[in-house]
Amino acid sequence: MRILFVTPECAPLTKTGGLGDVSAALPAALRQLGLDVRQLLPGYNDVLSGTMGATEIARLHVLGFDLRLLESGPFLVIDCPTLYRRDGGPYQDAAGADWGDNALRFAVLSKVASLLAGIQSPIGWRPDCVHCNDWPAALAAAYLAFDAGAAAASLVTVHNLAFQGNFDAALLGRLGLPARSFSVDGLEFHGRLSFLKAGLAYADAITTVSPSYAREIQGETFGCGLDGLLRQRRESLTGILNGIDTALWDPAADPLIAAPYDAARLEAKALNKQALQFQLRLKVDAQVPLIGVVSRLTHQKGSDLLADTLDDLVAIPAQLAVLGKGEARTEEALRAAAARCPGRVGVRIGFDEGLAHAIEAGSDIFLMPSRYEPCGLNQMYSQRYGTPPVAHATGGLIDTIDDGKTGFLFAQPGADALVAAVRRAIDLRRDASRWREMQRRAMQRDFSWSAAARQYAALYSRLAMRAPA
Repeated sequence: MRILFVTPECAPLTKTGGLGDVSAALPAALRQLGLDVRQLLPGYNDVLSGTMGATEIARLHVLGFDLRLLESGPFLVIDCPTLYRRDGGPYQDAAGADWGDNALRFAVLSKVASLLAGIQSPIGWRPDCVHCNDWPAALAAAYLAFDAGAAAASLVTVHNLAFQGNFDAALLGRLGLPARSFSVDGLEFHGRLSFLKAGLAYADAITTVSPSYAREIQGETFGCGLDGLLRQRRESLTGILNGIDTALWDPAADPLIAAPYDAARLEAKALNKQALQFQLRLKVDAQVPLIGVVSRLTHQKGSDLLADTLDDLVAIPAQLAVLGKGEARTEEALRAAAARCPGRVGVRIGFDEGLAHAIEAGSDIFLMPSRYEPCGLNQMYSQRYGTPPVAHATGGLIDTIDDGKTGFLFAQPGADALVAAVRRAIDLRRDASRWREMQRRAMQRDFSWSAAARQYAALYSRLAMRAPA
C-alpha cells in the first residue's frame, strides 16, 4: 500500500512539539510493516538543509505560486521560497507572531497533497490513502472531496483539537475551493473558514492520538466547538494511542544520561539523580524525593498549578527539577521559586534535549498536571525510565498510566488534588520494595510504535477498499 503522510513538521528536520516526533516515528514503523510511505513537507530552511542532495521531480503552479517538488529518500519537499524560506519557525516568526499568510502556506501544502493523489499528478507514484496531520494538512481532505479525479482515500489525525487553523472567510476563493464548501456542513465555523473543520467534515476517516481523547472531544468540555460534528461522525472516529521511540528513549543505552541502567540494575538510577542534582545546583541528597517536570509552560499543561503549589511541594519535603518554556507569567513564577528555594528548586527556561533525558533518568517522580492531554509522551518516557508519573486523569494519560501500579492519577486539575497525589507517591516510595516493584512493572510496558502502526495499517486497508476506483 502507498501512503502519503502530509505533515507541517517532522523530526529531526523540523519540530515544535510531539507532532514532529510522531511524523518521524509512525511512518518509519509503517515502513517496517511493508507499507510504502512518503512524507510530504513544506520546504522550510531547516528541511532543505536536512535533505541536501534532494532531486527535483516536478514543477507545479499551485494557488498562484510556482514551486518545485523535491525528493530525498522517503521525503517529498515543496520548495517554494516565497512561502517557506524565511527565518523563524513553521508557524511563527522569530518574535513568536503567527505568519500572516499561514492560510496560503498550508493551503499549498494541502493542495499539493491532493494533486499527488489525482489524475493530474506530475509523478508516477500515487497514494492509496492521504494521511493528513492536524490543521495545516487537513484542507487536503476538502480538496480531495471536490476533485472528481482523485481516487485516494483521506484520513485526518487530530493531534490537538484546540489548534484549528481558522481564517477570514474572504480567503475561500483564493484557496480554490467552491462556494458550496462554505457551509455549516463544510468548512464554515462561526463565520470563518476552518482548516481543521474542513478535514473533520470531508475526510473518509478521523483518528486522534488516544482512545480517551477520542471520547473526550465528543463532549462540550474538550470539543472546542466541534463536538457536535465529531458526534455526528463518531462512526468514522478512532482513537489510536501514540507510541514512543524506544531506541531513543532507552535508559540502558541512553548516551545523554550519567549512568545507564535497566529494570535489573535500578541501583544505577541513583547516580543519575546525583548528577541531576549537581547539574541544577540542588542539594545532593539521595533520600529527598526529586520531582521532575519537562513541559511547555502553558495553561493546557497545568504549569500554573505547578507554580501555585511549588511551596507546598517543597515543604513535603521534596526537590523540583523543571525544564520548559511558555507563558511569561509562569516562567517568572518558576524563576522566583528557584531564587526563593535555593538547593530545593532548579529551573531551566528553554528546551534542552540532554537535560530532558537527564530529568527523566534522575528524578524519582515525574509530574504532569495537564488540564487536557490528547496523548502525551513524557508519561511513557517516565515509565520506561523507572520514574513513576503523577498526572491528571485525562486523555492519553488515562490510557497509559495504571493508577497505583505504574504511576498515580488524580481526578481534578486543582492544586489540592495535585499535592495529594504527590504525597501518595512519596508515601509509597518510603516502602522500598513496593516502589521497586512499581518501577519494574512500569519499565516492562511496551510503548513502541508497532501496535499503533498495525492499527493504522488496518485502517488504511479498510479505507482503500472503500475508495473509488
